[in-house]
Amino acid sequence: MTIPVPTVGLGDGLNVSAIGFGAMALTPIYGEVDDTESLATLNHCVDVGVTFIDTANIYGAGDNERLIATLLGKRRDEVTLATKFGIAGNPAAGERSVRGDAAYVRQCIDESLRRLDTDVIDLYYMHRRDARVPIEETVGAMAELVTAGKVRHLGLSEVTAEELRAAVVVHPIAAVQSEWSIWSRDVERKVVPTAAELGVGFVPYSPLGRGFLTGTVRSAADLSSPGDFRRGLPRFAQGALDANLAVVDVARSVAQEQGATAAQVALAWLRHRGETSGVTSVPIPGTRRPARVDENVGSLAVTLSAEQLAALDAAGSTVAGDRFEDLSWVSAGRE
Repeated sequence: MTIPVPTVGLGDGLNVSAIGFGAMALTPIYGEVDDTESLATLNHCVDVGVTFIDTANIYGAGDNERLIATLLGKRRDEVTLATKFGIAGNPAAGERSVRGDAAYVRQCIDESLRRLDTDVIDLYYMHRRDARVPIEETVGAMAELVTAGKVRHLGLSEVTAEELRAAVVVHPIAAVQSEWSIWSRDVERKVVPTAAELGVGFVPYSPLGRGFLTGTVRSAADLSSPGDFRRGLPRFAQGALDANLAVVDVARSVAQEQGATAAQVALAWLRHRGETSGVTSVPIPGTRRPARVDENVGSLAVTLSAEQLAALDAAGSTVAGDRFEDLSWVSAGRE
């Protein structure tokens, strides 16, 4: 039975499906991909009501946007489209340069619109903060895109609470996108409470711990593809990975009690955290398989008990390793 996916409101009047789809998974960052299979997965998302599709200009050096253009060519009116700008290098290759100047904002939107073959982006994110440029300049240039009709709503990725406060003075912000999951909870200290206070929605990326919380990665050998981005992340280093399996084991135990999967438990936990934090939280798990999309949607039917939530909280507090090798790349390194 297909579970209906409700619509929820982020900030600034932006309504989206309660679960989105992170299209970065449809690039070679975790291994080789097949565009035909990827397009089938995207269409299945829309078929089952997962209509909030998230991409970025950097994913696949623009190829991800071009792939999604194929979906939009037939189903644009069914999709709430989010894309991003700001990363100028190739993070998978260790190139983490960023740009946030006004000229670059204007350049990137036109390039993305061409690749996506659409007239307007529903949600346009600053992908990373360029500390050399006042955030007011970057968001001011983004606001001009709204006035020009190229963008409907603005978002920010991996910003600190203070950066968010400075941004909303310039223009309403619909959503903050940052990593948030059972094993990545640093945003709960300042960023999530500030988003809740300001009426800004939250879009957790990697809500399944880059696949780790599903239980499909049990050792470094499971990251066998040379291009797998996770091989360079501290939490996936062999010693840390072994220690972190305790988190997965708790999620699997709870899943058995629920008659669910570990992925569904992880997403249900995140839904609960959003509700108790007073913020609308819309996770964007990514996958290459339609069956996994259905599994993620199934999380909407999972309600965890207080005891199960406590067990997951306790397990998440013991995670070994930072979520990124250079924390200045994410908000936790600037708080």
